[in-house]
Amino acid sequence: MRFLLLFALALVVLTGCWQADESVSYPEFNYPESQKVDQVDDYFGVAVADPYRWLEDADSEETAAWVTDQNELTFNFLHTLPKREEIQERLTAIWDYPKYGAPFKEGGRYFFSKNDGLQNQSVIYMQETLDSEPTVLIDPNTLSEDGTVALGGLTISRDGRYMAWGTSVSGSDWNTWYVREIGSGKDLDDKLEWIKFSGASWDEKSEGFYYSRYDAPAPGEELDGANHFQKMYYHKVGTSQDEDVLVYDRPDQEEWGFGGSVTESGDYLIISVWKGTSPQSLLFYKDLRDPNSEVVELISDFNASYDFVGHDGPLFYISTDHNAPMKKLIAIDTTNPAPENWKTLIPEKDITLRGIGMINGDEFVASYMKDAHSVVYRFDIHGAMIGEVALPGIGSASGVGGHRVDTETFYTFTSYLYPPTIFKYDFTTGISTPFRESEIDVDLSNFTSEQVFYESKDGTKIPMILVHKKDLKLDGSNPTLLYGYGGFNISLTPRFSLTKFAWVEMGGVFAIANLRGGGEYGEEWHQQGTLLNKQNVFDDFIAGAEWLIDNEYTSTAKLAVQGGSNGGLLVGAVCNQRPDLFAAAIPAVGVMDMLRFHLFTIGWAWTSDYGCSSDNLEMFEYLYGYSPYHNLVDGTDYPSIMITTADHDDRVVPGHSFKYAARLQEAHAGPDPVLIRIETKAGHGGGKPTSKIIEEVSDEWAFLWNALGMN
Repeated sequence: MRFLLLFALALVVLTGCWQADESVSYPEFNYPESQKVDQVDDYFGVAVADPYRWLEDADSEETAAWVTDQNELTFNFLHTLPKREEIQERLTAIWDYPKYGAPFKEGGRYFFSKNDGLQNQSVIYMQETLDSEPTVLIDPNTLSEDGTVALGGLTISRDGRYMAWGTSVSGSDWNTWYVREIGSGKDLDDKLEWIKFSGASWDEKSEGFYYSRYDAPAPGEELDGANHFQKMYYHKVGTSQDEDVLVYDRPDQEEWGFGGSVTESGDYLIISVWKGTSPQSLLFYKDLRDPNSEVVELISDFNASYDFVGHDGPLFYISTDHNAPMKKLIAIDTTNPAPENWKTLIPEKDITLRGIGMINGDEFVASYMKDAHSVVYRFDIHGAMIGEVALPGIGSASGVGGHRVDTETFYTFTSYLYPPTIFKYDFTTGISTPFRESEIDVDLSNFTSEQVFYESKDGTKIPMILVHKKDLKLDGSNPTLLYGYGGFNISLTPRFSLTKFAWVEMGGVFAIANLRGGGEYGEEWHQQGTLLNKQNVFDDFIAGAEWLIDNEYTSTAKLAVQGGSNGGLLVGAVCNQRPDLFAAAIPAVGVMDMLRFHLFTIGWAWTSDYGCSSDNLEMFEYLYGYSPYHNLVDGTDYPSIMITTADHDDRVVPGHSFKYAARLQEAHAGPDPVLIRIETKAGHGGGKPTSKIIEEVSDEWAFLWNALGMN
């Protein structure tokens, strides 16, 4: 998904010798009363009850009272758990080390992010050279007392004079953008509002920038109103937003969105057109050398993805999966752009092309994914391979990029047992050297990471990464956390997480399944987990759980599952389909009502993966058949479940989790807790301050500790 974030929510526990306790007892839970209304909808002649429809109104007094009651029950329980305080202390201790972002160069300076350890938000620094003393460019921690105002974006002008920067309040997708004069550190009067799913791209002369926004929502619809008719504008520095020039819009296409970027040469504005969350896209351009030029529709059919890489005059280099599910690089002569004239420069390989750029003059640097880990190759201007960028091991390399004139690049390499390390790569020598290494105070020598492959229900081989202690005994007694996502062409690649490390540090197993619906093996793999194939994702996840049990890594009593956003839907669906298979579950900010998700904010954009309940009878029946909210069965003994969401989530609106929680508490017949934890002044996950992350993770981990009978 182009603008959905992965939510690999962190978990943490203490070190030490932990043993499993087979008996877990709970007090009797008196769940808050959730009133029911007589709401019935008709779908193709099928009557569907929605008794908790009133919880979709997050601003009503009734919903606010319900949230207060649910949080009181949940937090009273969590704060009585014996290990919660120790968990928080341990997490705080191991979190407290400097964390850096890879530097990038713009306008003659280097810029990078740094968090001293426990700062709520990372600070942006700049320096004249890599050896000079850094100075603060902007410190988001000064924007609010509690750290709930985050940096939503930052772009440096080409001459290095200005910075366009955006803020996100309480985790909202809505951004407000400003302009700062870098030399003086003063903000100008420029203020741009109602920006969502957009960056900023400066023109060649640094006089202004291009961005996209929506019209202001109607009062009261800021957090749940549908987002349609995005428009692209040009903002000139020093002017008010109402003077911005409309560059492109499509009043006939309410679902189209636009991403604008000015080429390095300054000659063209490239307009990438997206429609929902589908990887398929259009590609338009405008010749900026001619003020009167019209927008040219270079690619005008949504038949594949098309990503602009660079150009030489009218020759455009484009990465695409057109007739190439694993992607390839092509050249299109814009003076003769018919598809039969396209030239393939780098053909499709048997591994997935994830990104490509032009650096070091006439050189393409391409990042591939092989069985969910990174491989990086260099090619000349004609597509001939120059060589491979040797990585430190099997893991994820991110940030490989820069300008065409650069002879160096910086990238961050990480894996499940390899803390993030920033490397500087010299194109002249072909050598990577460590630039900044993590100063984390943990011992990784006693742990191991391995990749296994298991068969799903239909025989498809699914990769899964396992992280655990080297001396793990396969006796079925290990607390195990299985994590998955499986959607929107998003890939789960190896990344170090303090919280996941803490899980294996205590003797647990952390398992990450690379399910269909993701992008690990190209567009075909993605499509196998979408629309009428969505059950494949659930089958893949269930098969992963069964493999862990069959191979005696764990047992049902010691197995927990977790996922966020689309992964929250995954967890809700599999707990409904196999409540007997898991001991505990944490569905986070999940899409739980599959019949109405398209009615709120950007939910309509997900229909490319999910379909829509109003499309036709077949699609309605399929969605209705797995929708977590609609498939809870009265009298069922469900696992211990703690739903997590946030009151300012304007991507997957909290009504999804509210309704699911109310129905779950009504249907649940077992003694295990089924609770909902509702964060305040937070959203879908992006920009969440460190303090809130630690609090939330401490609660989640204490919940799982208790549910899995660990002591």
